[in-house]
Amino acid sequence: MRSLPTSRLVPLALVSVLALAACAEPPQDEVTSSTTTTAGSSAPAADALPCLATDVGGVNDKSFSQSANEGLLEGAQALGLESIVIEARSANDYAPNIASLVDQQCTLIVSVGFLQADATRENAEANPDIDFTTVDDDSVKLPNVRPITFDSAQPSFLAGYLAASHSTTGKVGTFGGAQIPPVTAFMDGFALGVEYYNEKHGTDVEVVGWDPVTQVGVFTGNFVAGPEAKSAAQGILDQDVDVIFAVGGPIFQSAGEAIKDANREVAMVGVDVDLYYTAPDYQHLFITSVLRRVSEGVKDSIDQHVDGTFSDEPYVGTLENGGVDIAPFHDFEDQIPAEIVAELDEVRAGIIDGSIATTP
Repeated sequence: MRSLPTSRLVPLALVSVLALAACAEPPQDEVTSSTTTTAGSSAPAADALPCLATDVGGVNDKSFSQSANEGLLEGAQALGLESIVIEARSANDYAPNIASLVDQQCTLIVSVGFLQADATRENAEANPDIDFTTVDDDSVKLPNVRPITFDSAQPSFLAGYLAASHSTTGKVGTFGGAQIPPVTAFMDGFALGVEYYNEKHGTDVEVVGWDPVTQVGVFTGNFVAGPEAKSAAQGILDQDVDVIFAVGGPIFQSAGEAIKDANREVAMVGVDVDLYYTAPDYQHLFITSVLRRVSEGVKDSIDQHVDGTFSDEPYVGTLENGGVDIAPFHDFEDQIPAEIVAELDEVRAGIIDGSIATTP
């Protein structure tokens, strides 16, 4: 049986070594967590080794990959299991990172991000005895691959409605990391939420940075906080936008810096997790966050992997099942009128019953 109490984070510097080490355990930095063996755990559970390959944001992106990592650690700890996490710094790391996890005898490999689909497919086809879970991608159609996806347009629609109600300039904005479906789904929902608010209130709030009809908008080209993201945010803010929605993991941090430089009141909508808590340096900016409970999907996959019910049936987070939502208004609570809160509840109900469409 596999020893239980260690959770390991494999640094990028070791990737090339790991890719070459066929089955040998490479030297690693270790992060120890306190785990206990679950009463009644079976031998197969003890032999399981769930692992995760992050996207380029890494485990400290305060967003998407961090949430997946938390789900891995919590799910493994609940069953008294080891876990391994390996981080990508660029797209060149995707394939070797997943291959290294195969070489380390992982029994479940979670790949985070739409862009890891090809690397996941290649390794899943070559290793049918290993279970794989893809986060934010459902293109890999194999019996040993379970997708975790989210109807991100649903909570983004609510965020767009809220943003339109809060704007005093009549302009709100959004931009993304890369123009791929998991990103544009957020932007579509946000823009349509603004449009729906306009219909209900006879207003003309404008969305800067994205057109859901033409699918033309502003993108940084990556998921990294840096000059490209800050420049994109500044270009949007320069158009008198007073609510901004940055979709792409840590690029929100650059938007936060651009807001500080603007030296005026601008609210920000967070993405993936409640950034009010995970990004305290910017918490005063967040009117809400669009939540995707990635950690819950990852934990669910670990449970299925261990109890023998793992299949290729997707986990899809929706407003109805609680897999997606918007966060509380936090510091903006007193600024949101009661009638808007009531309207958001009505919109939520309409999205759930299908009477309100959240896609173009």
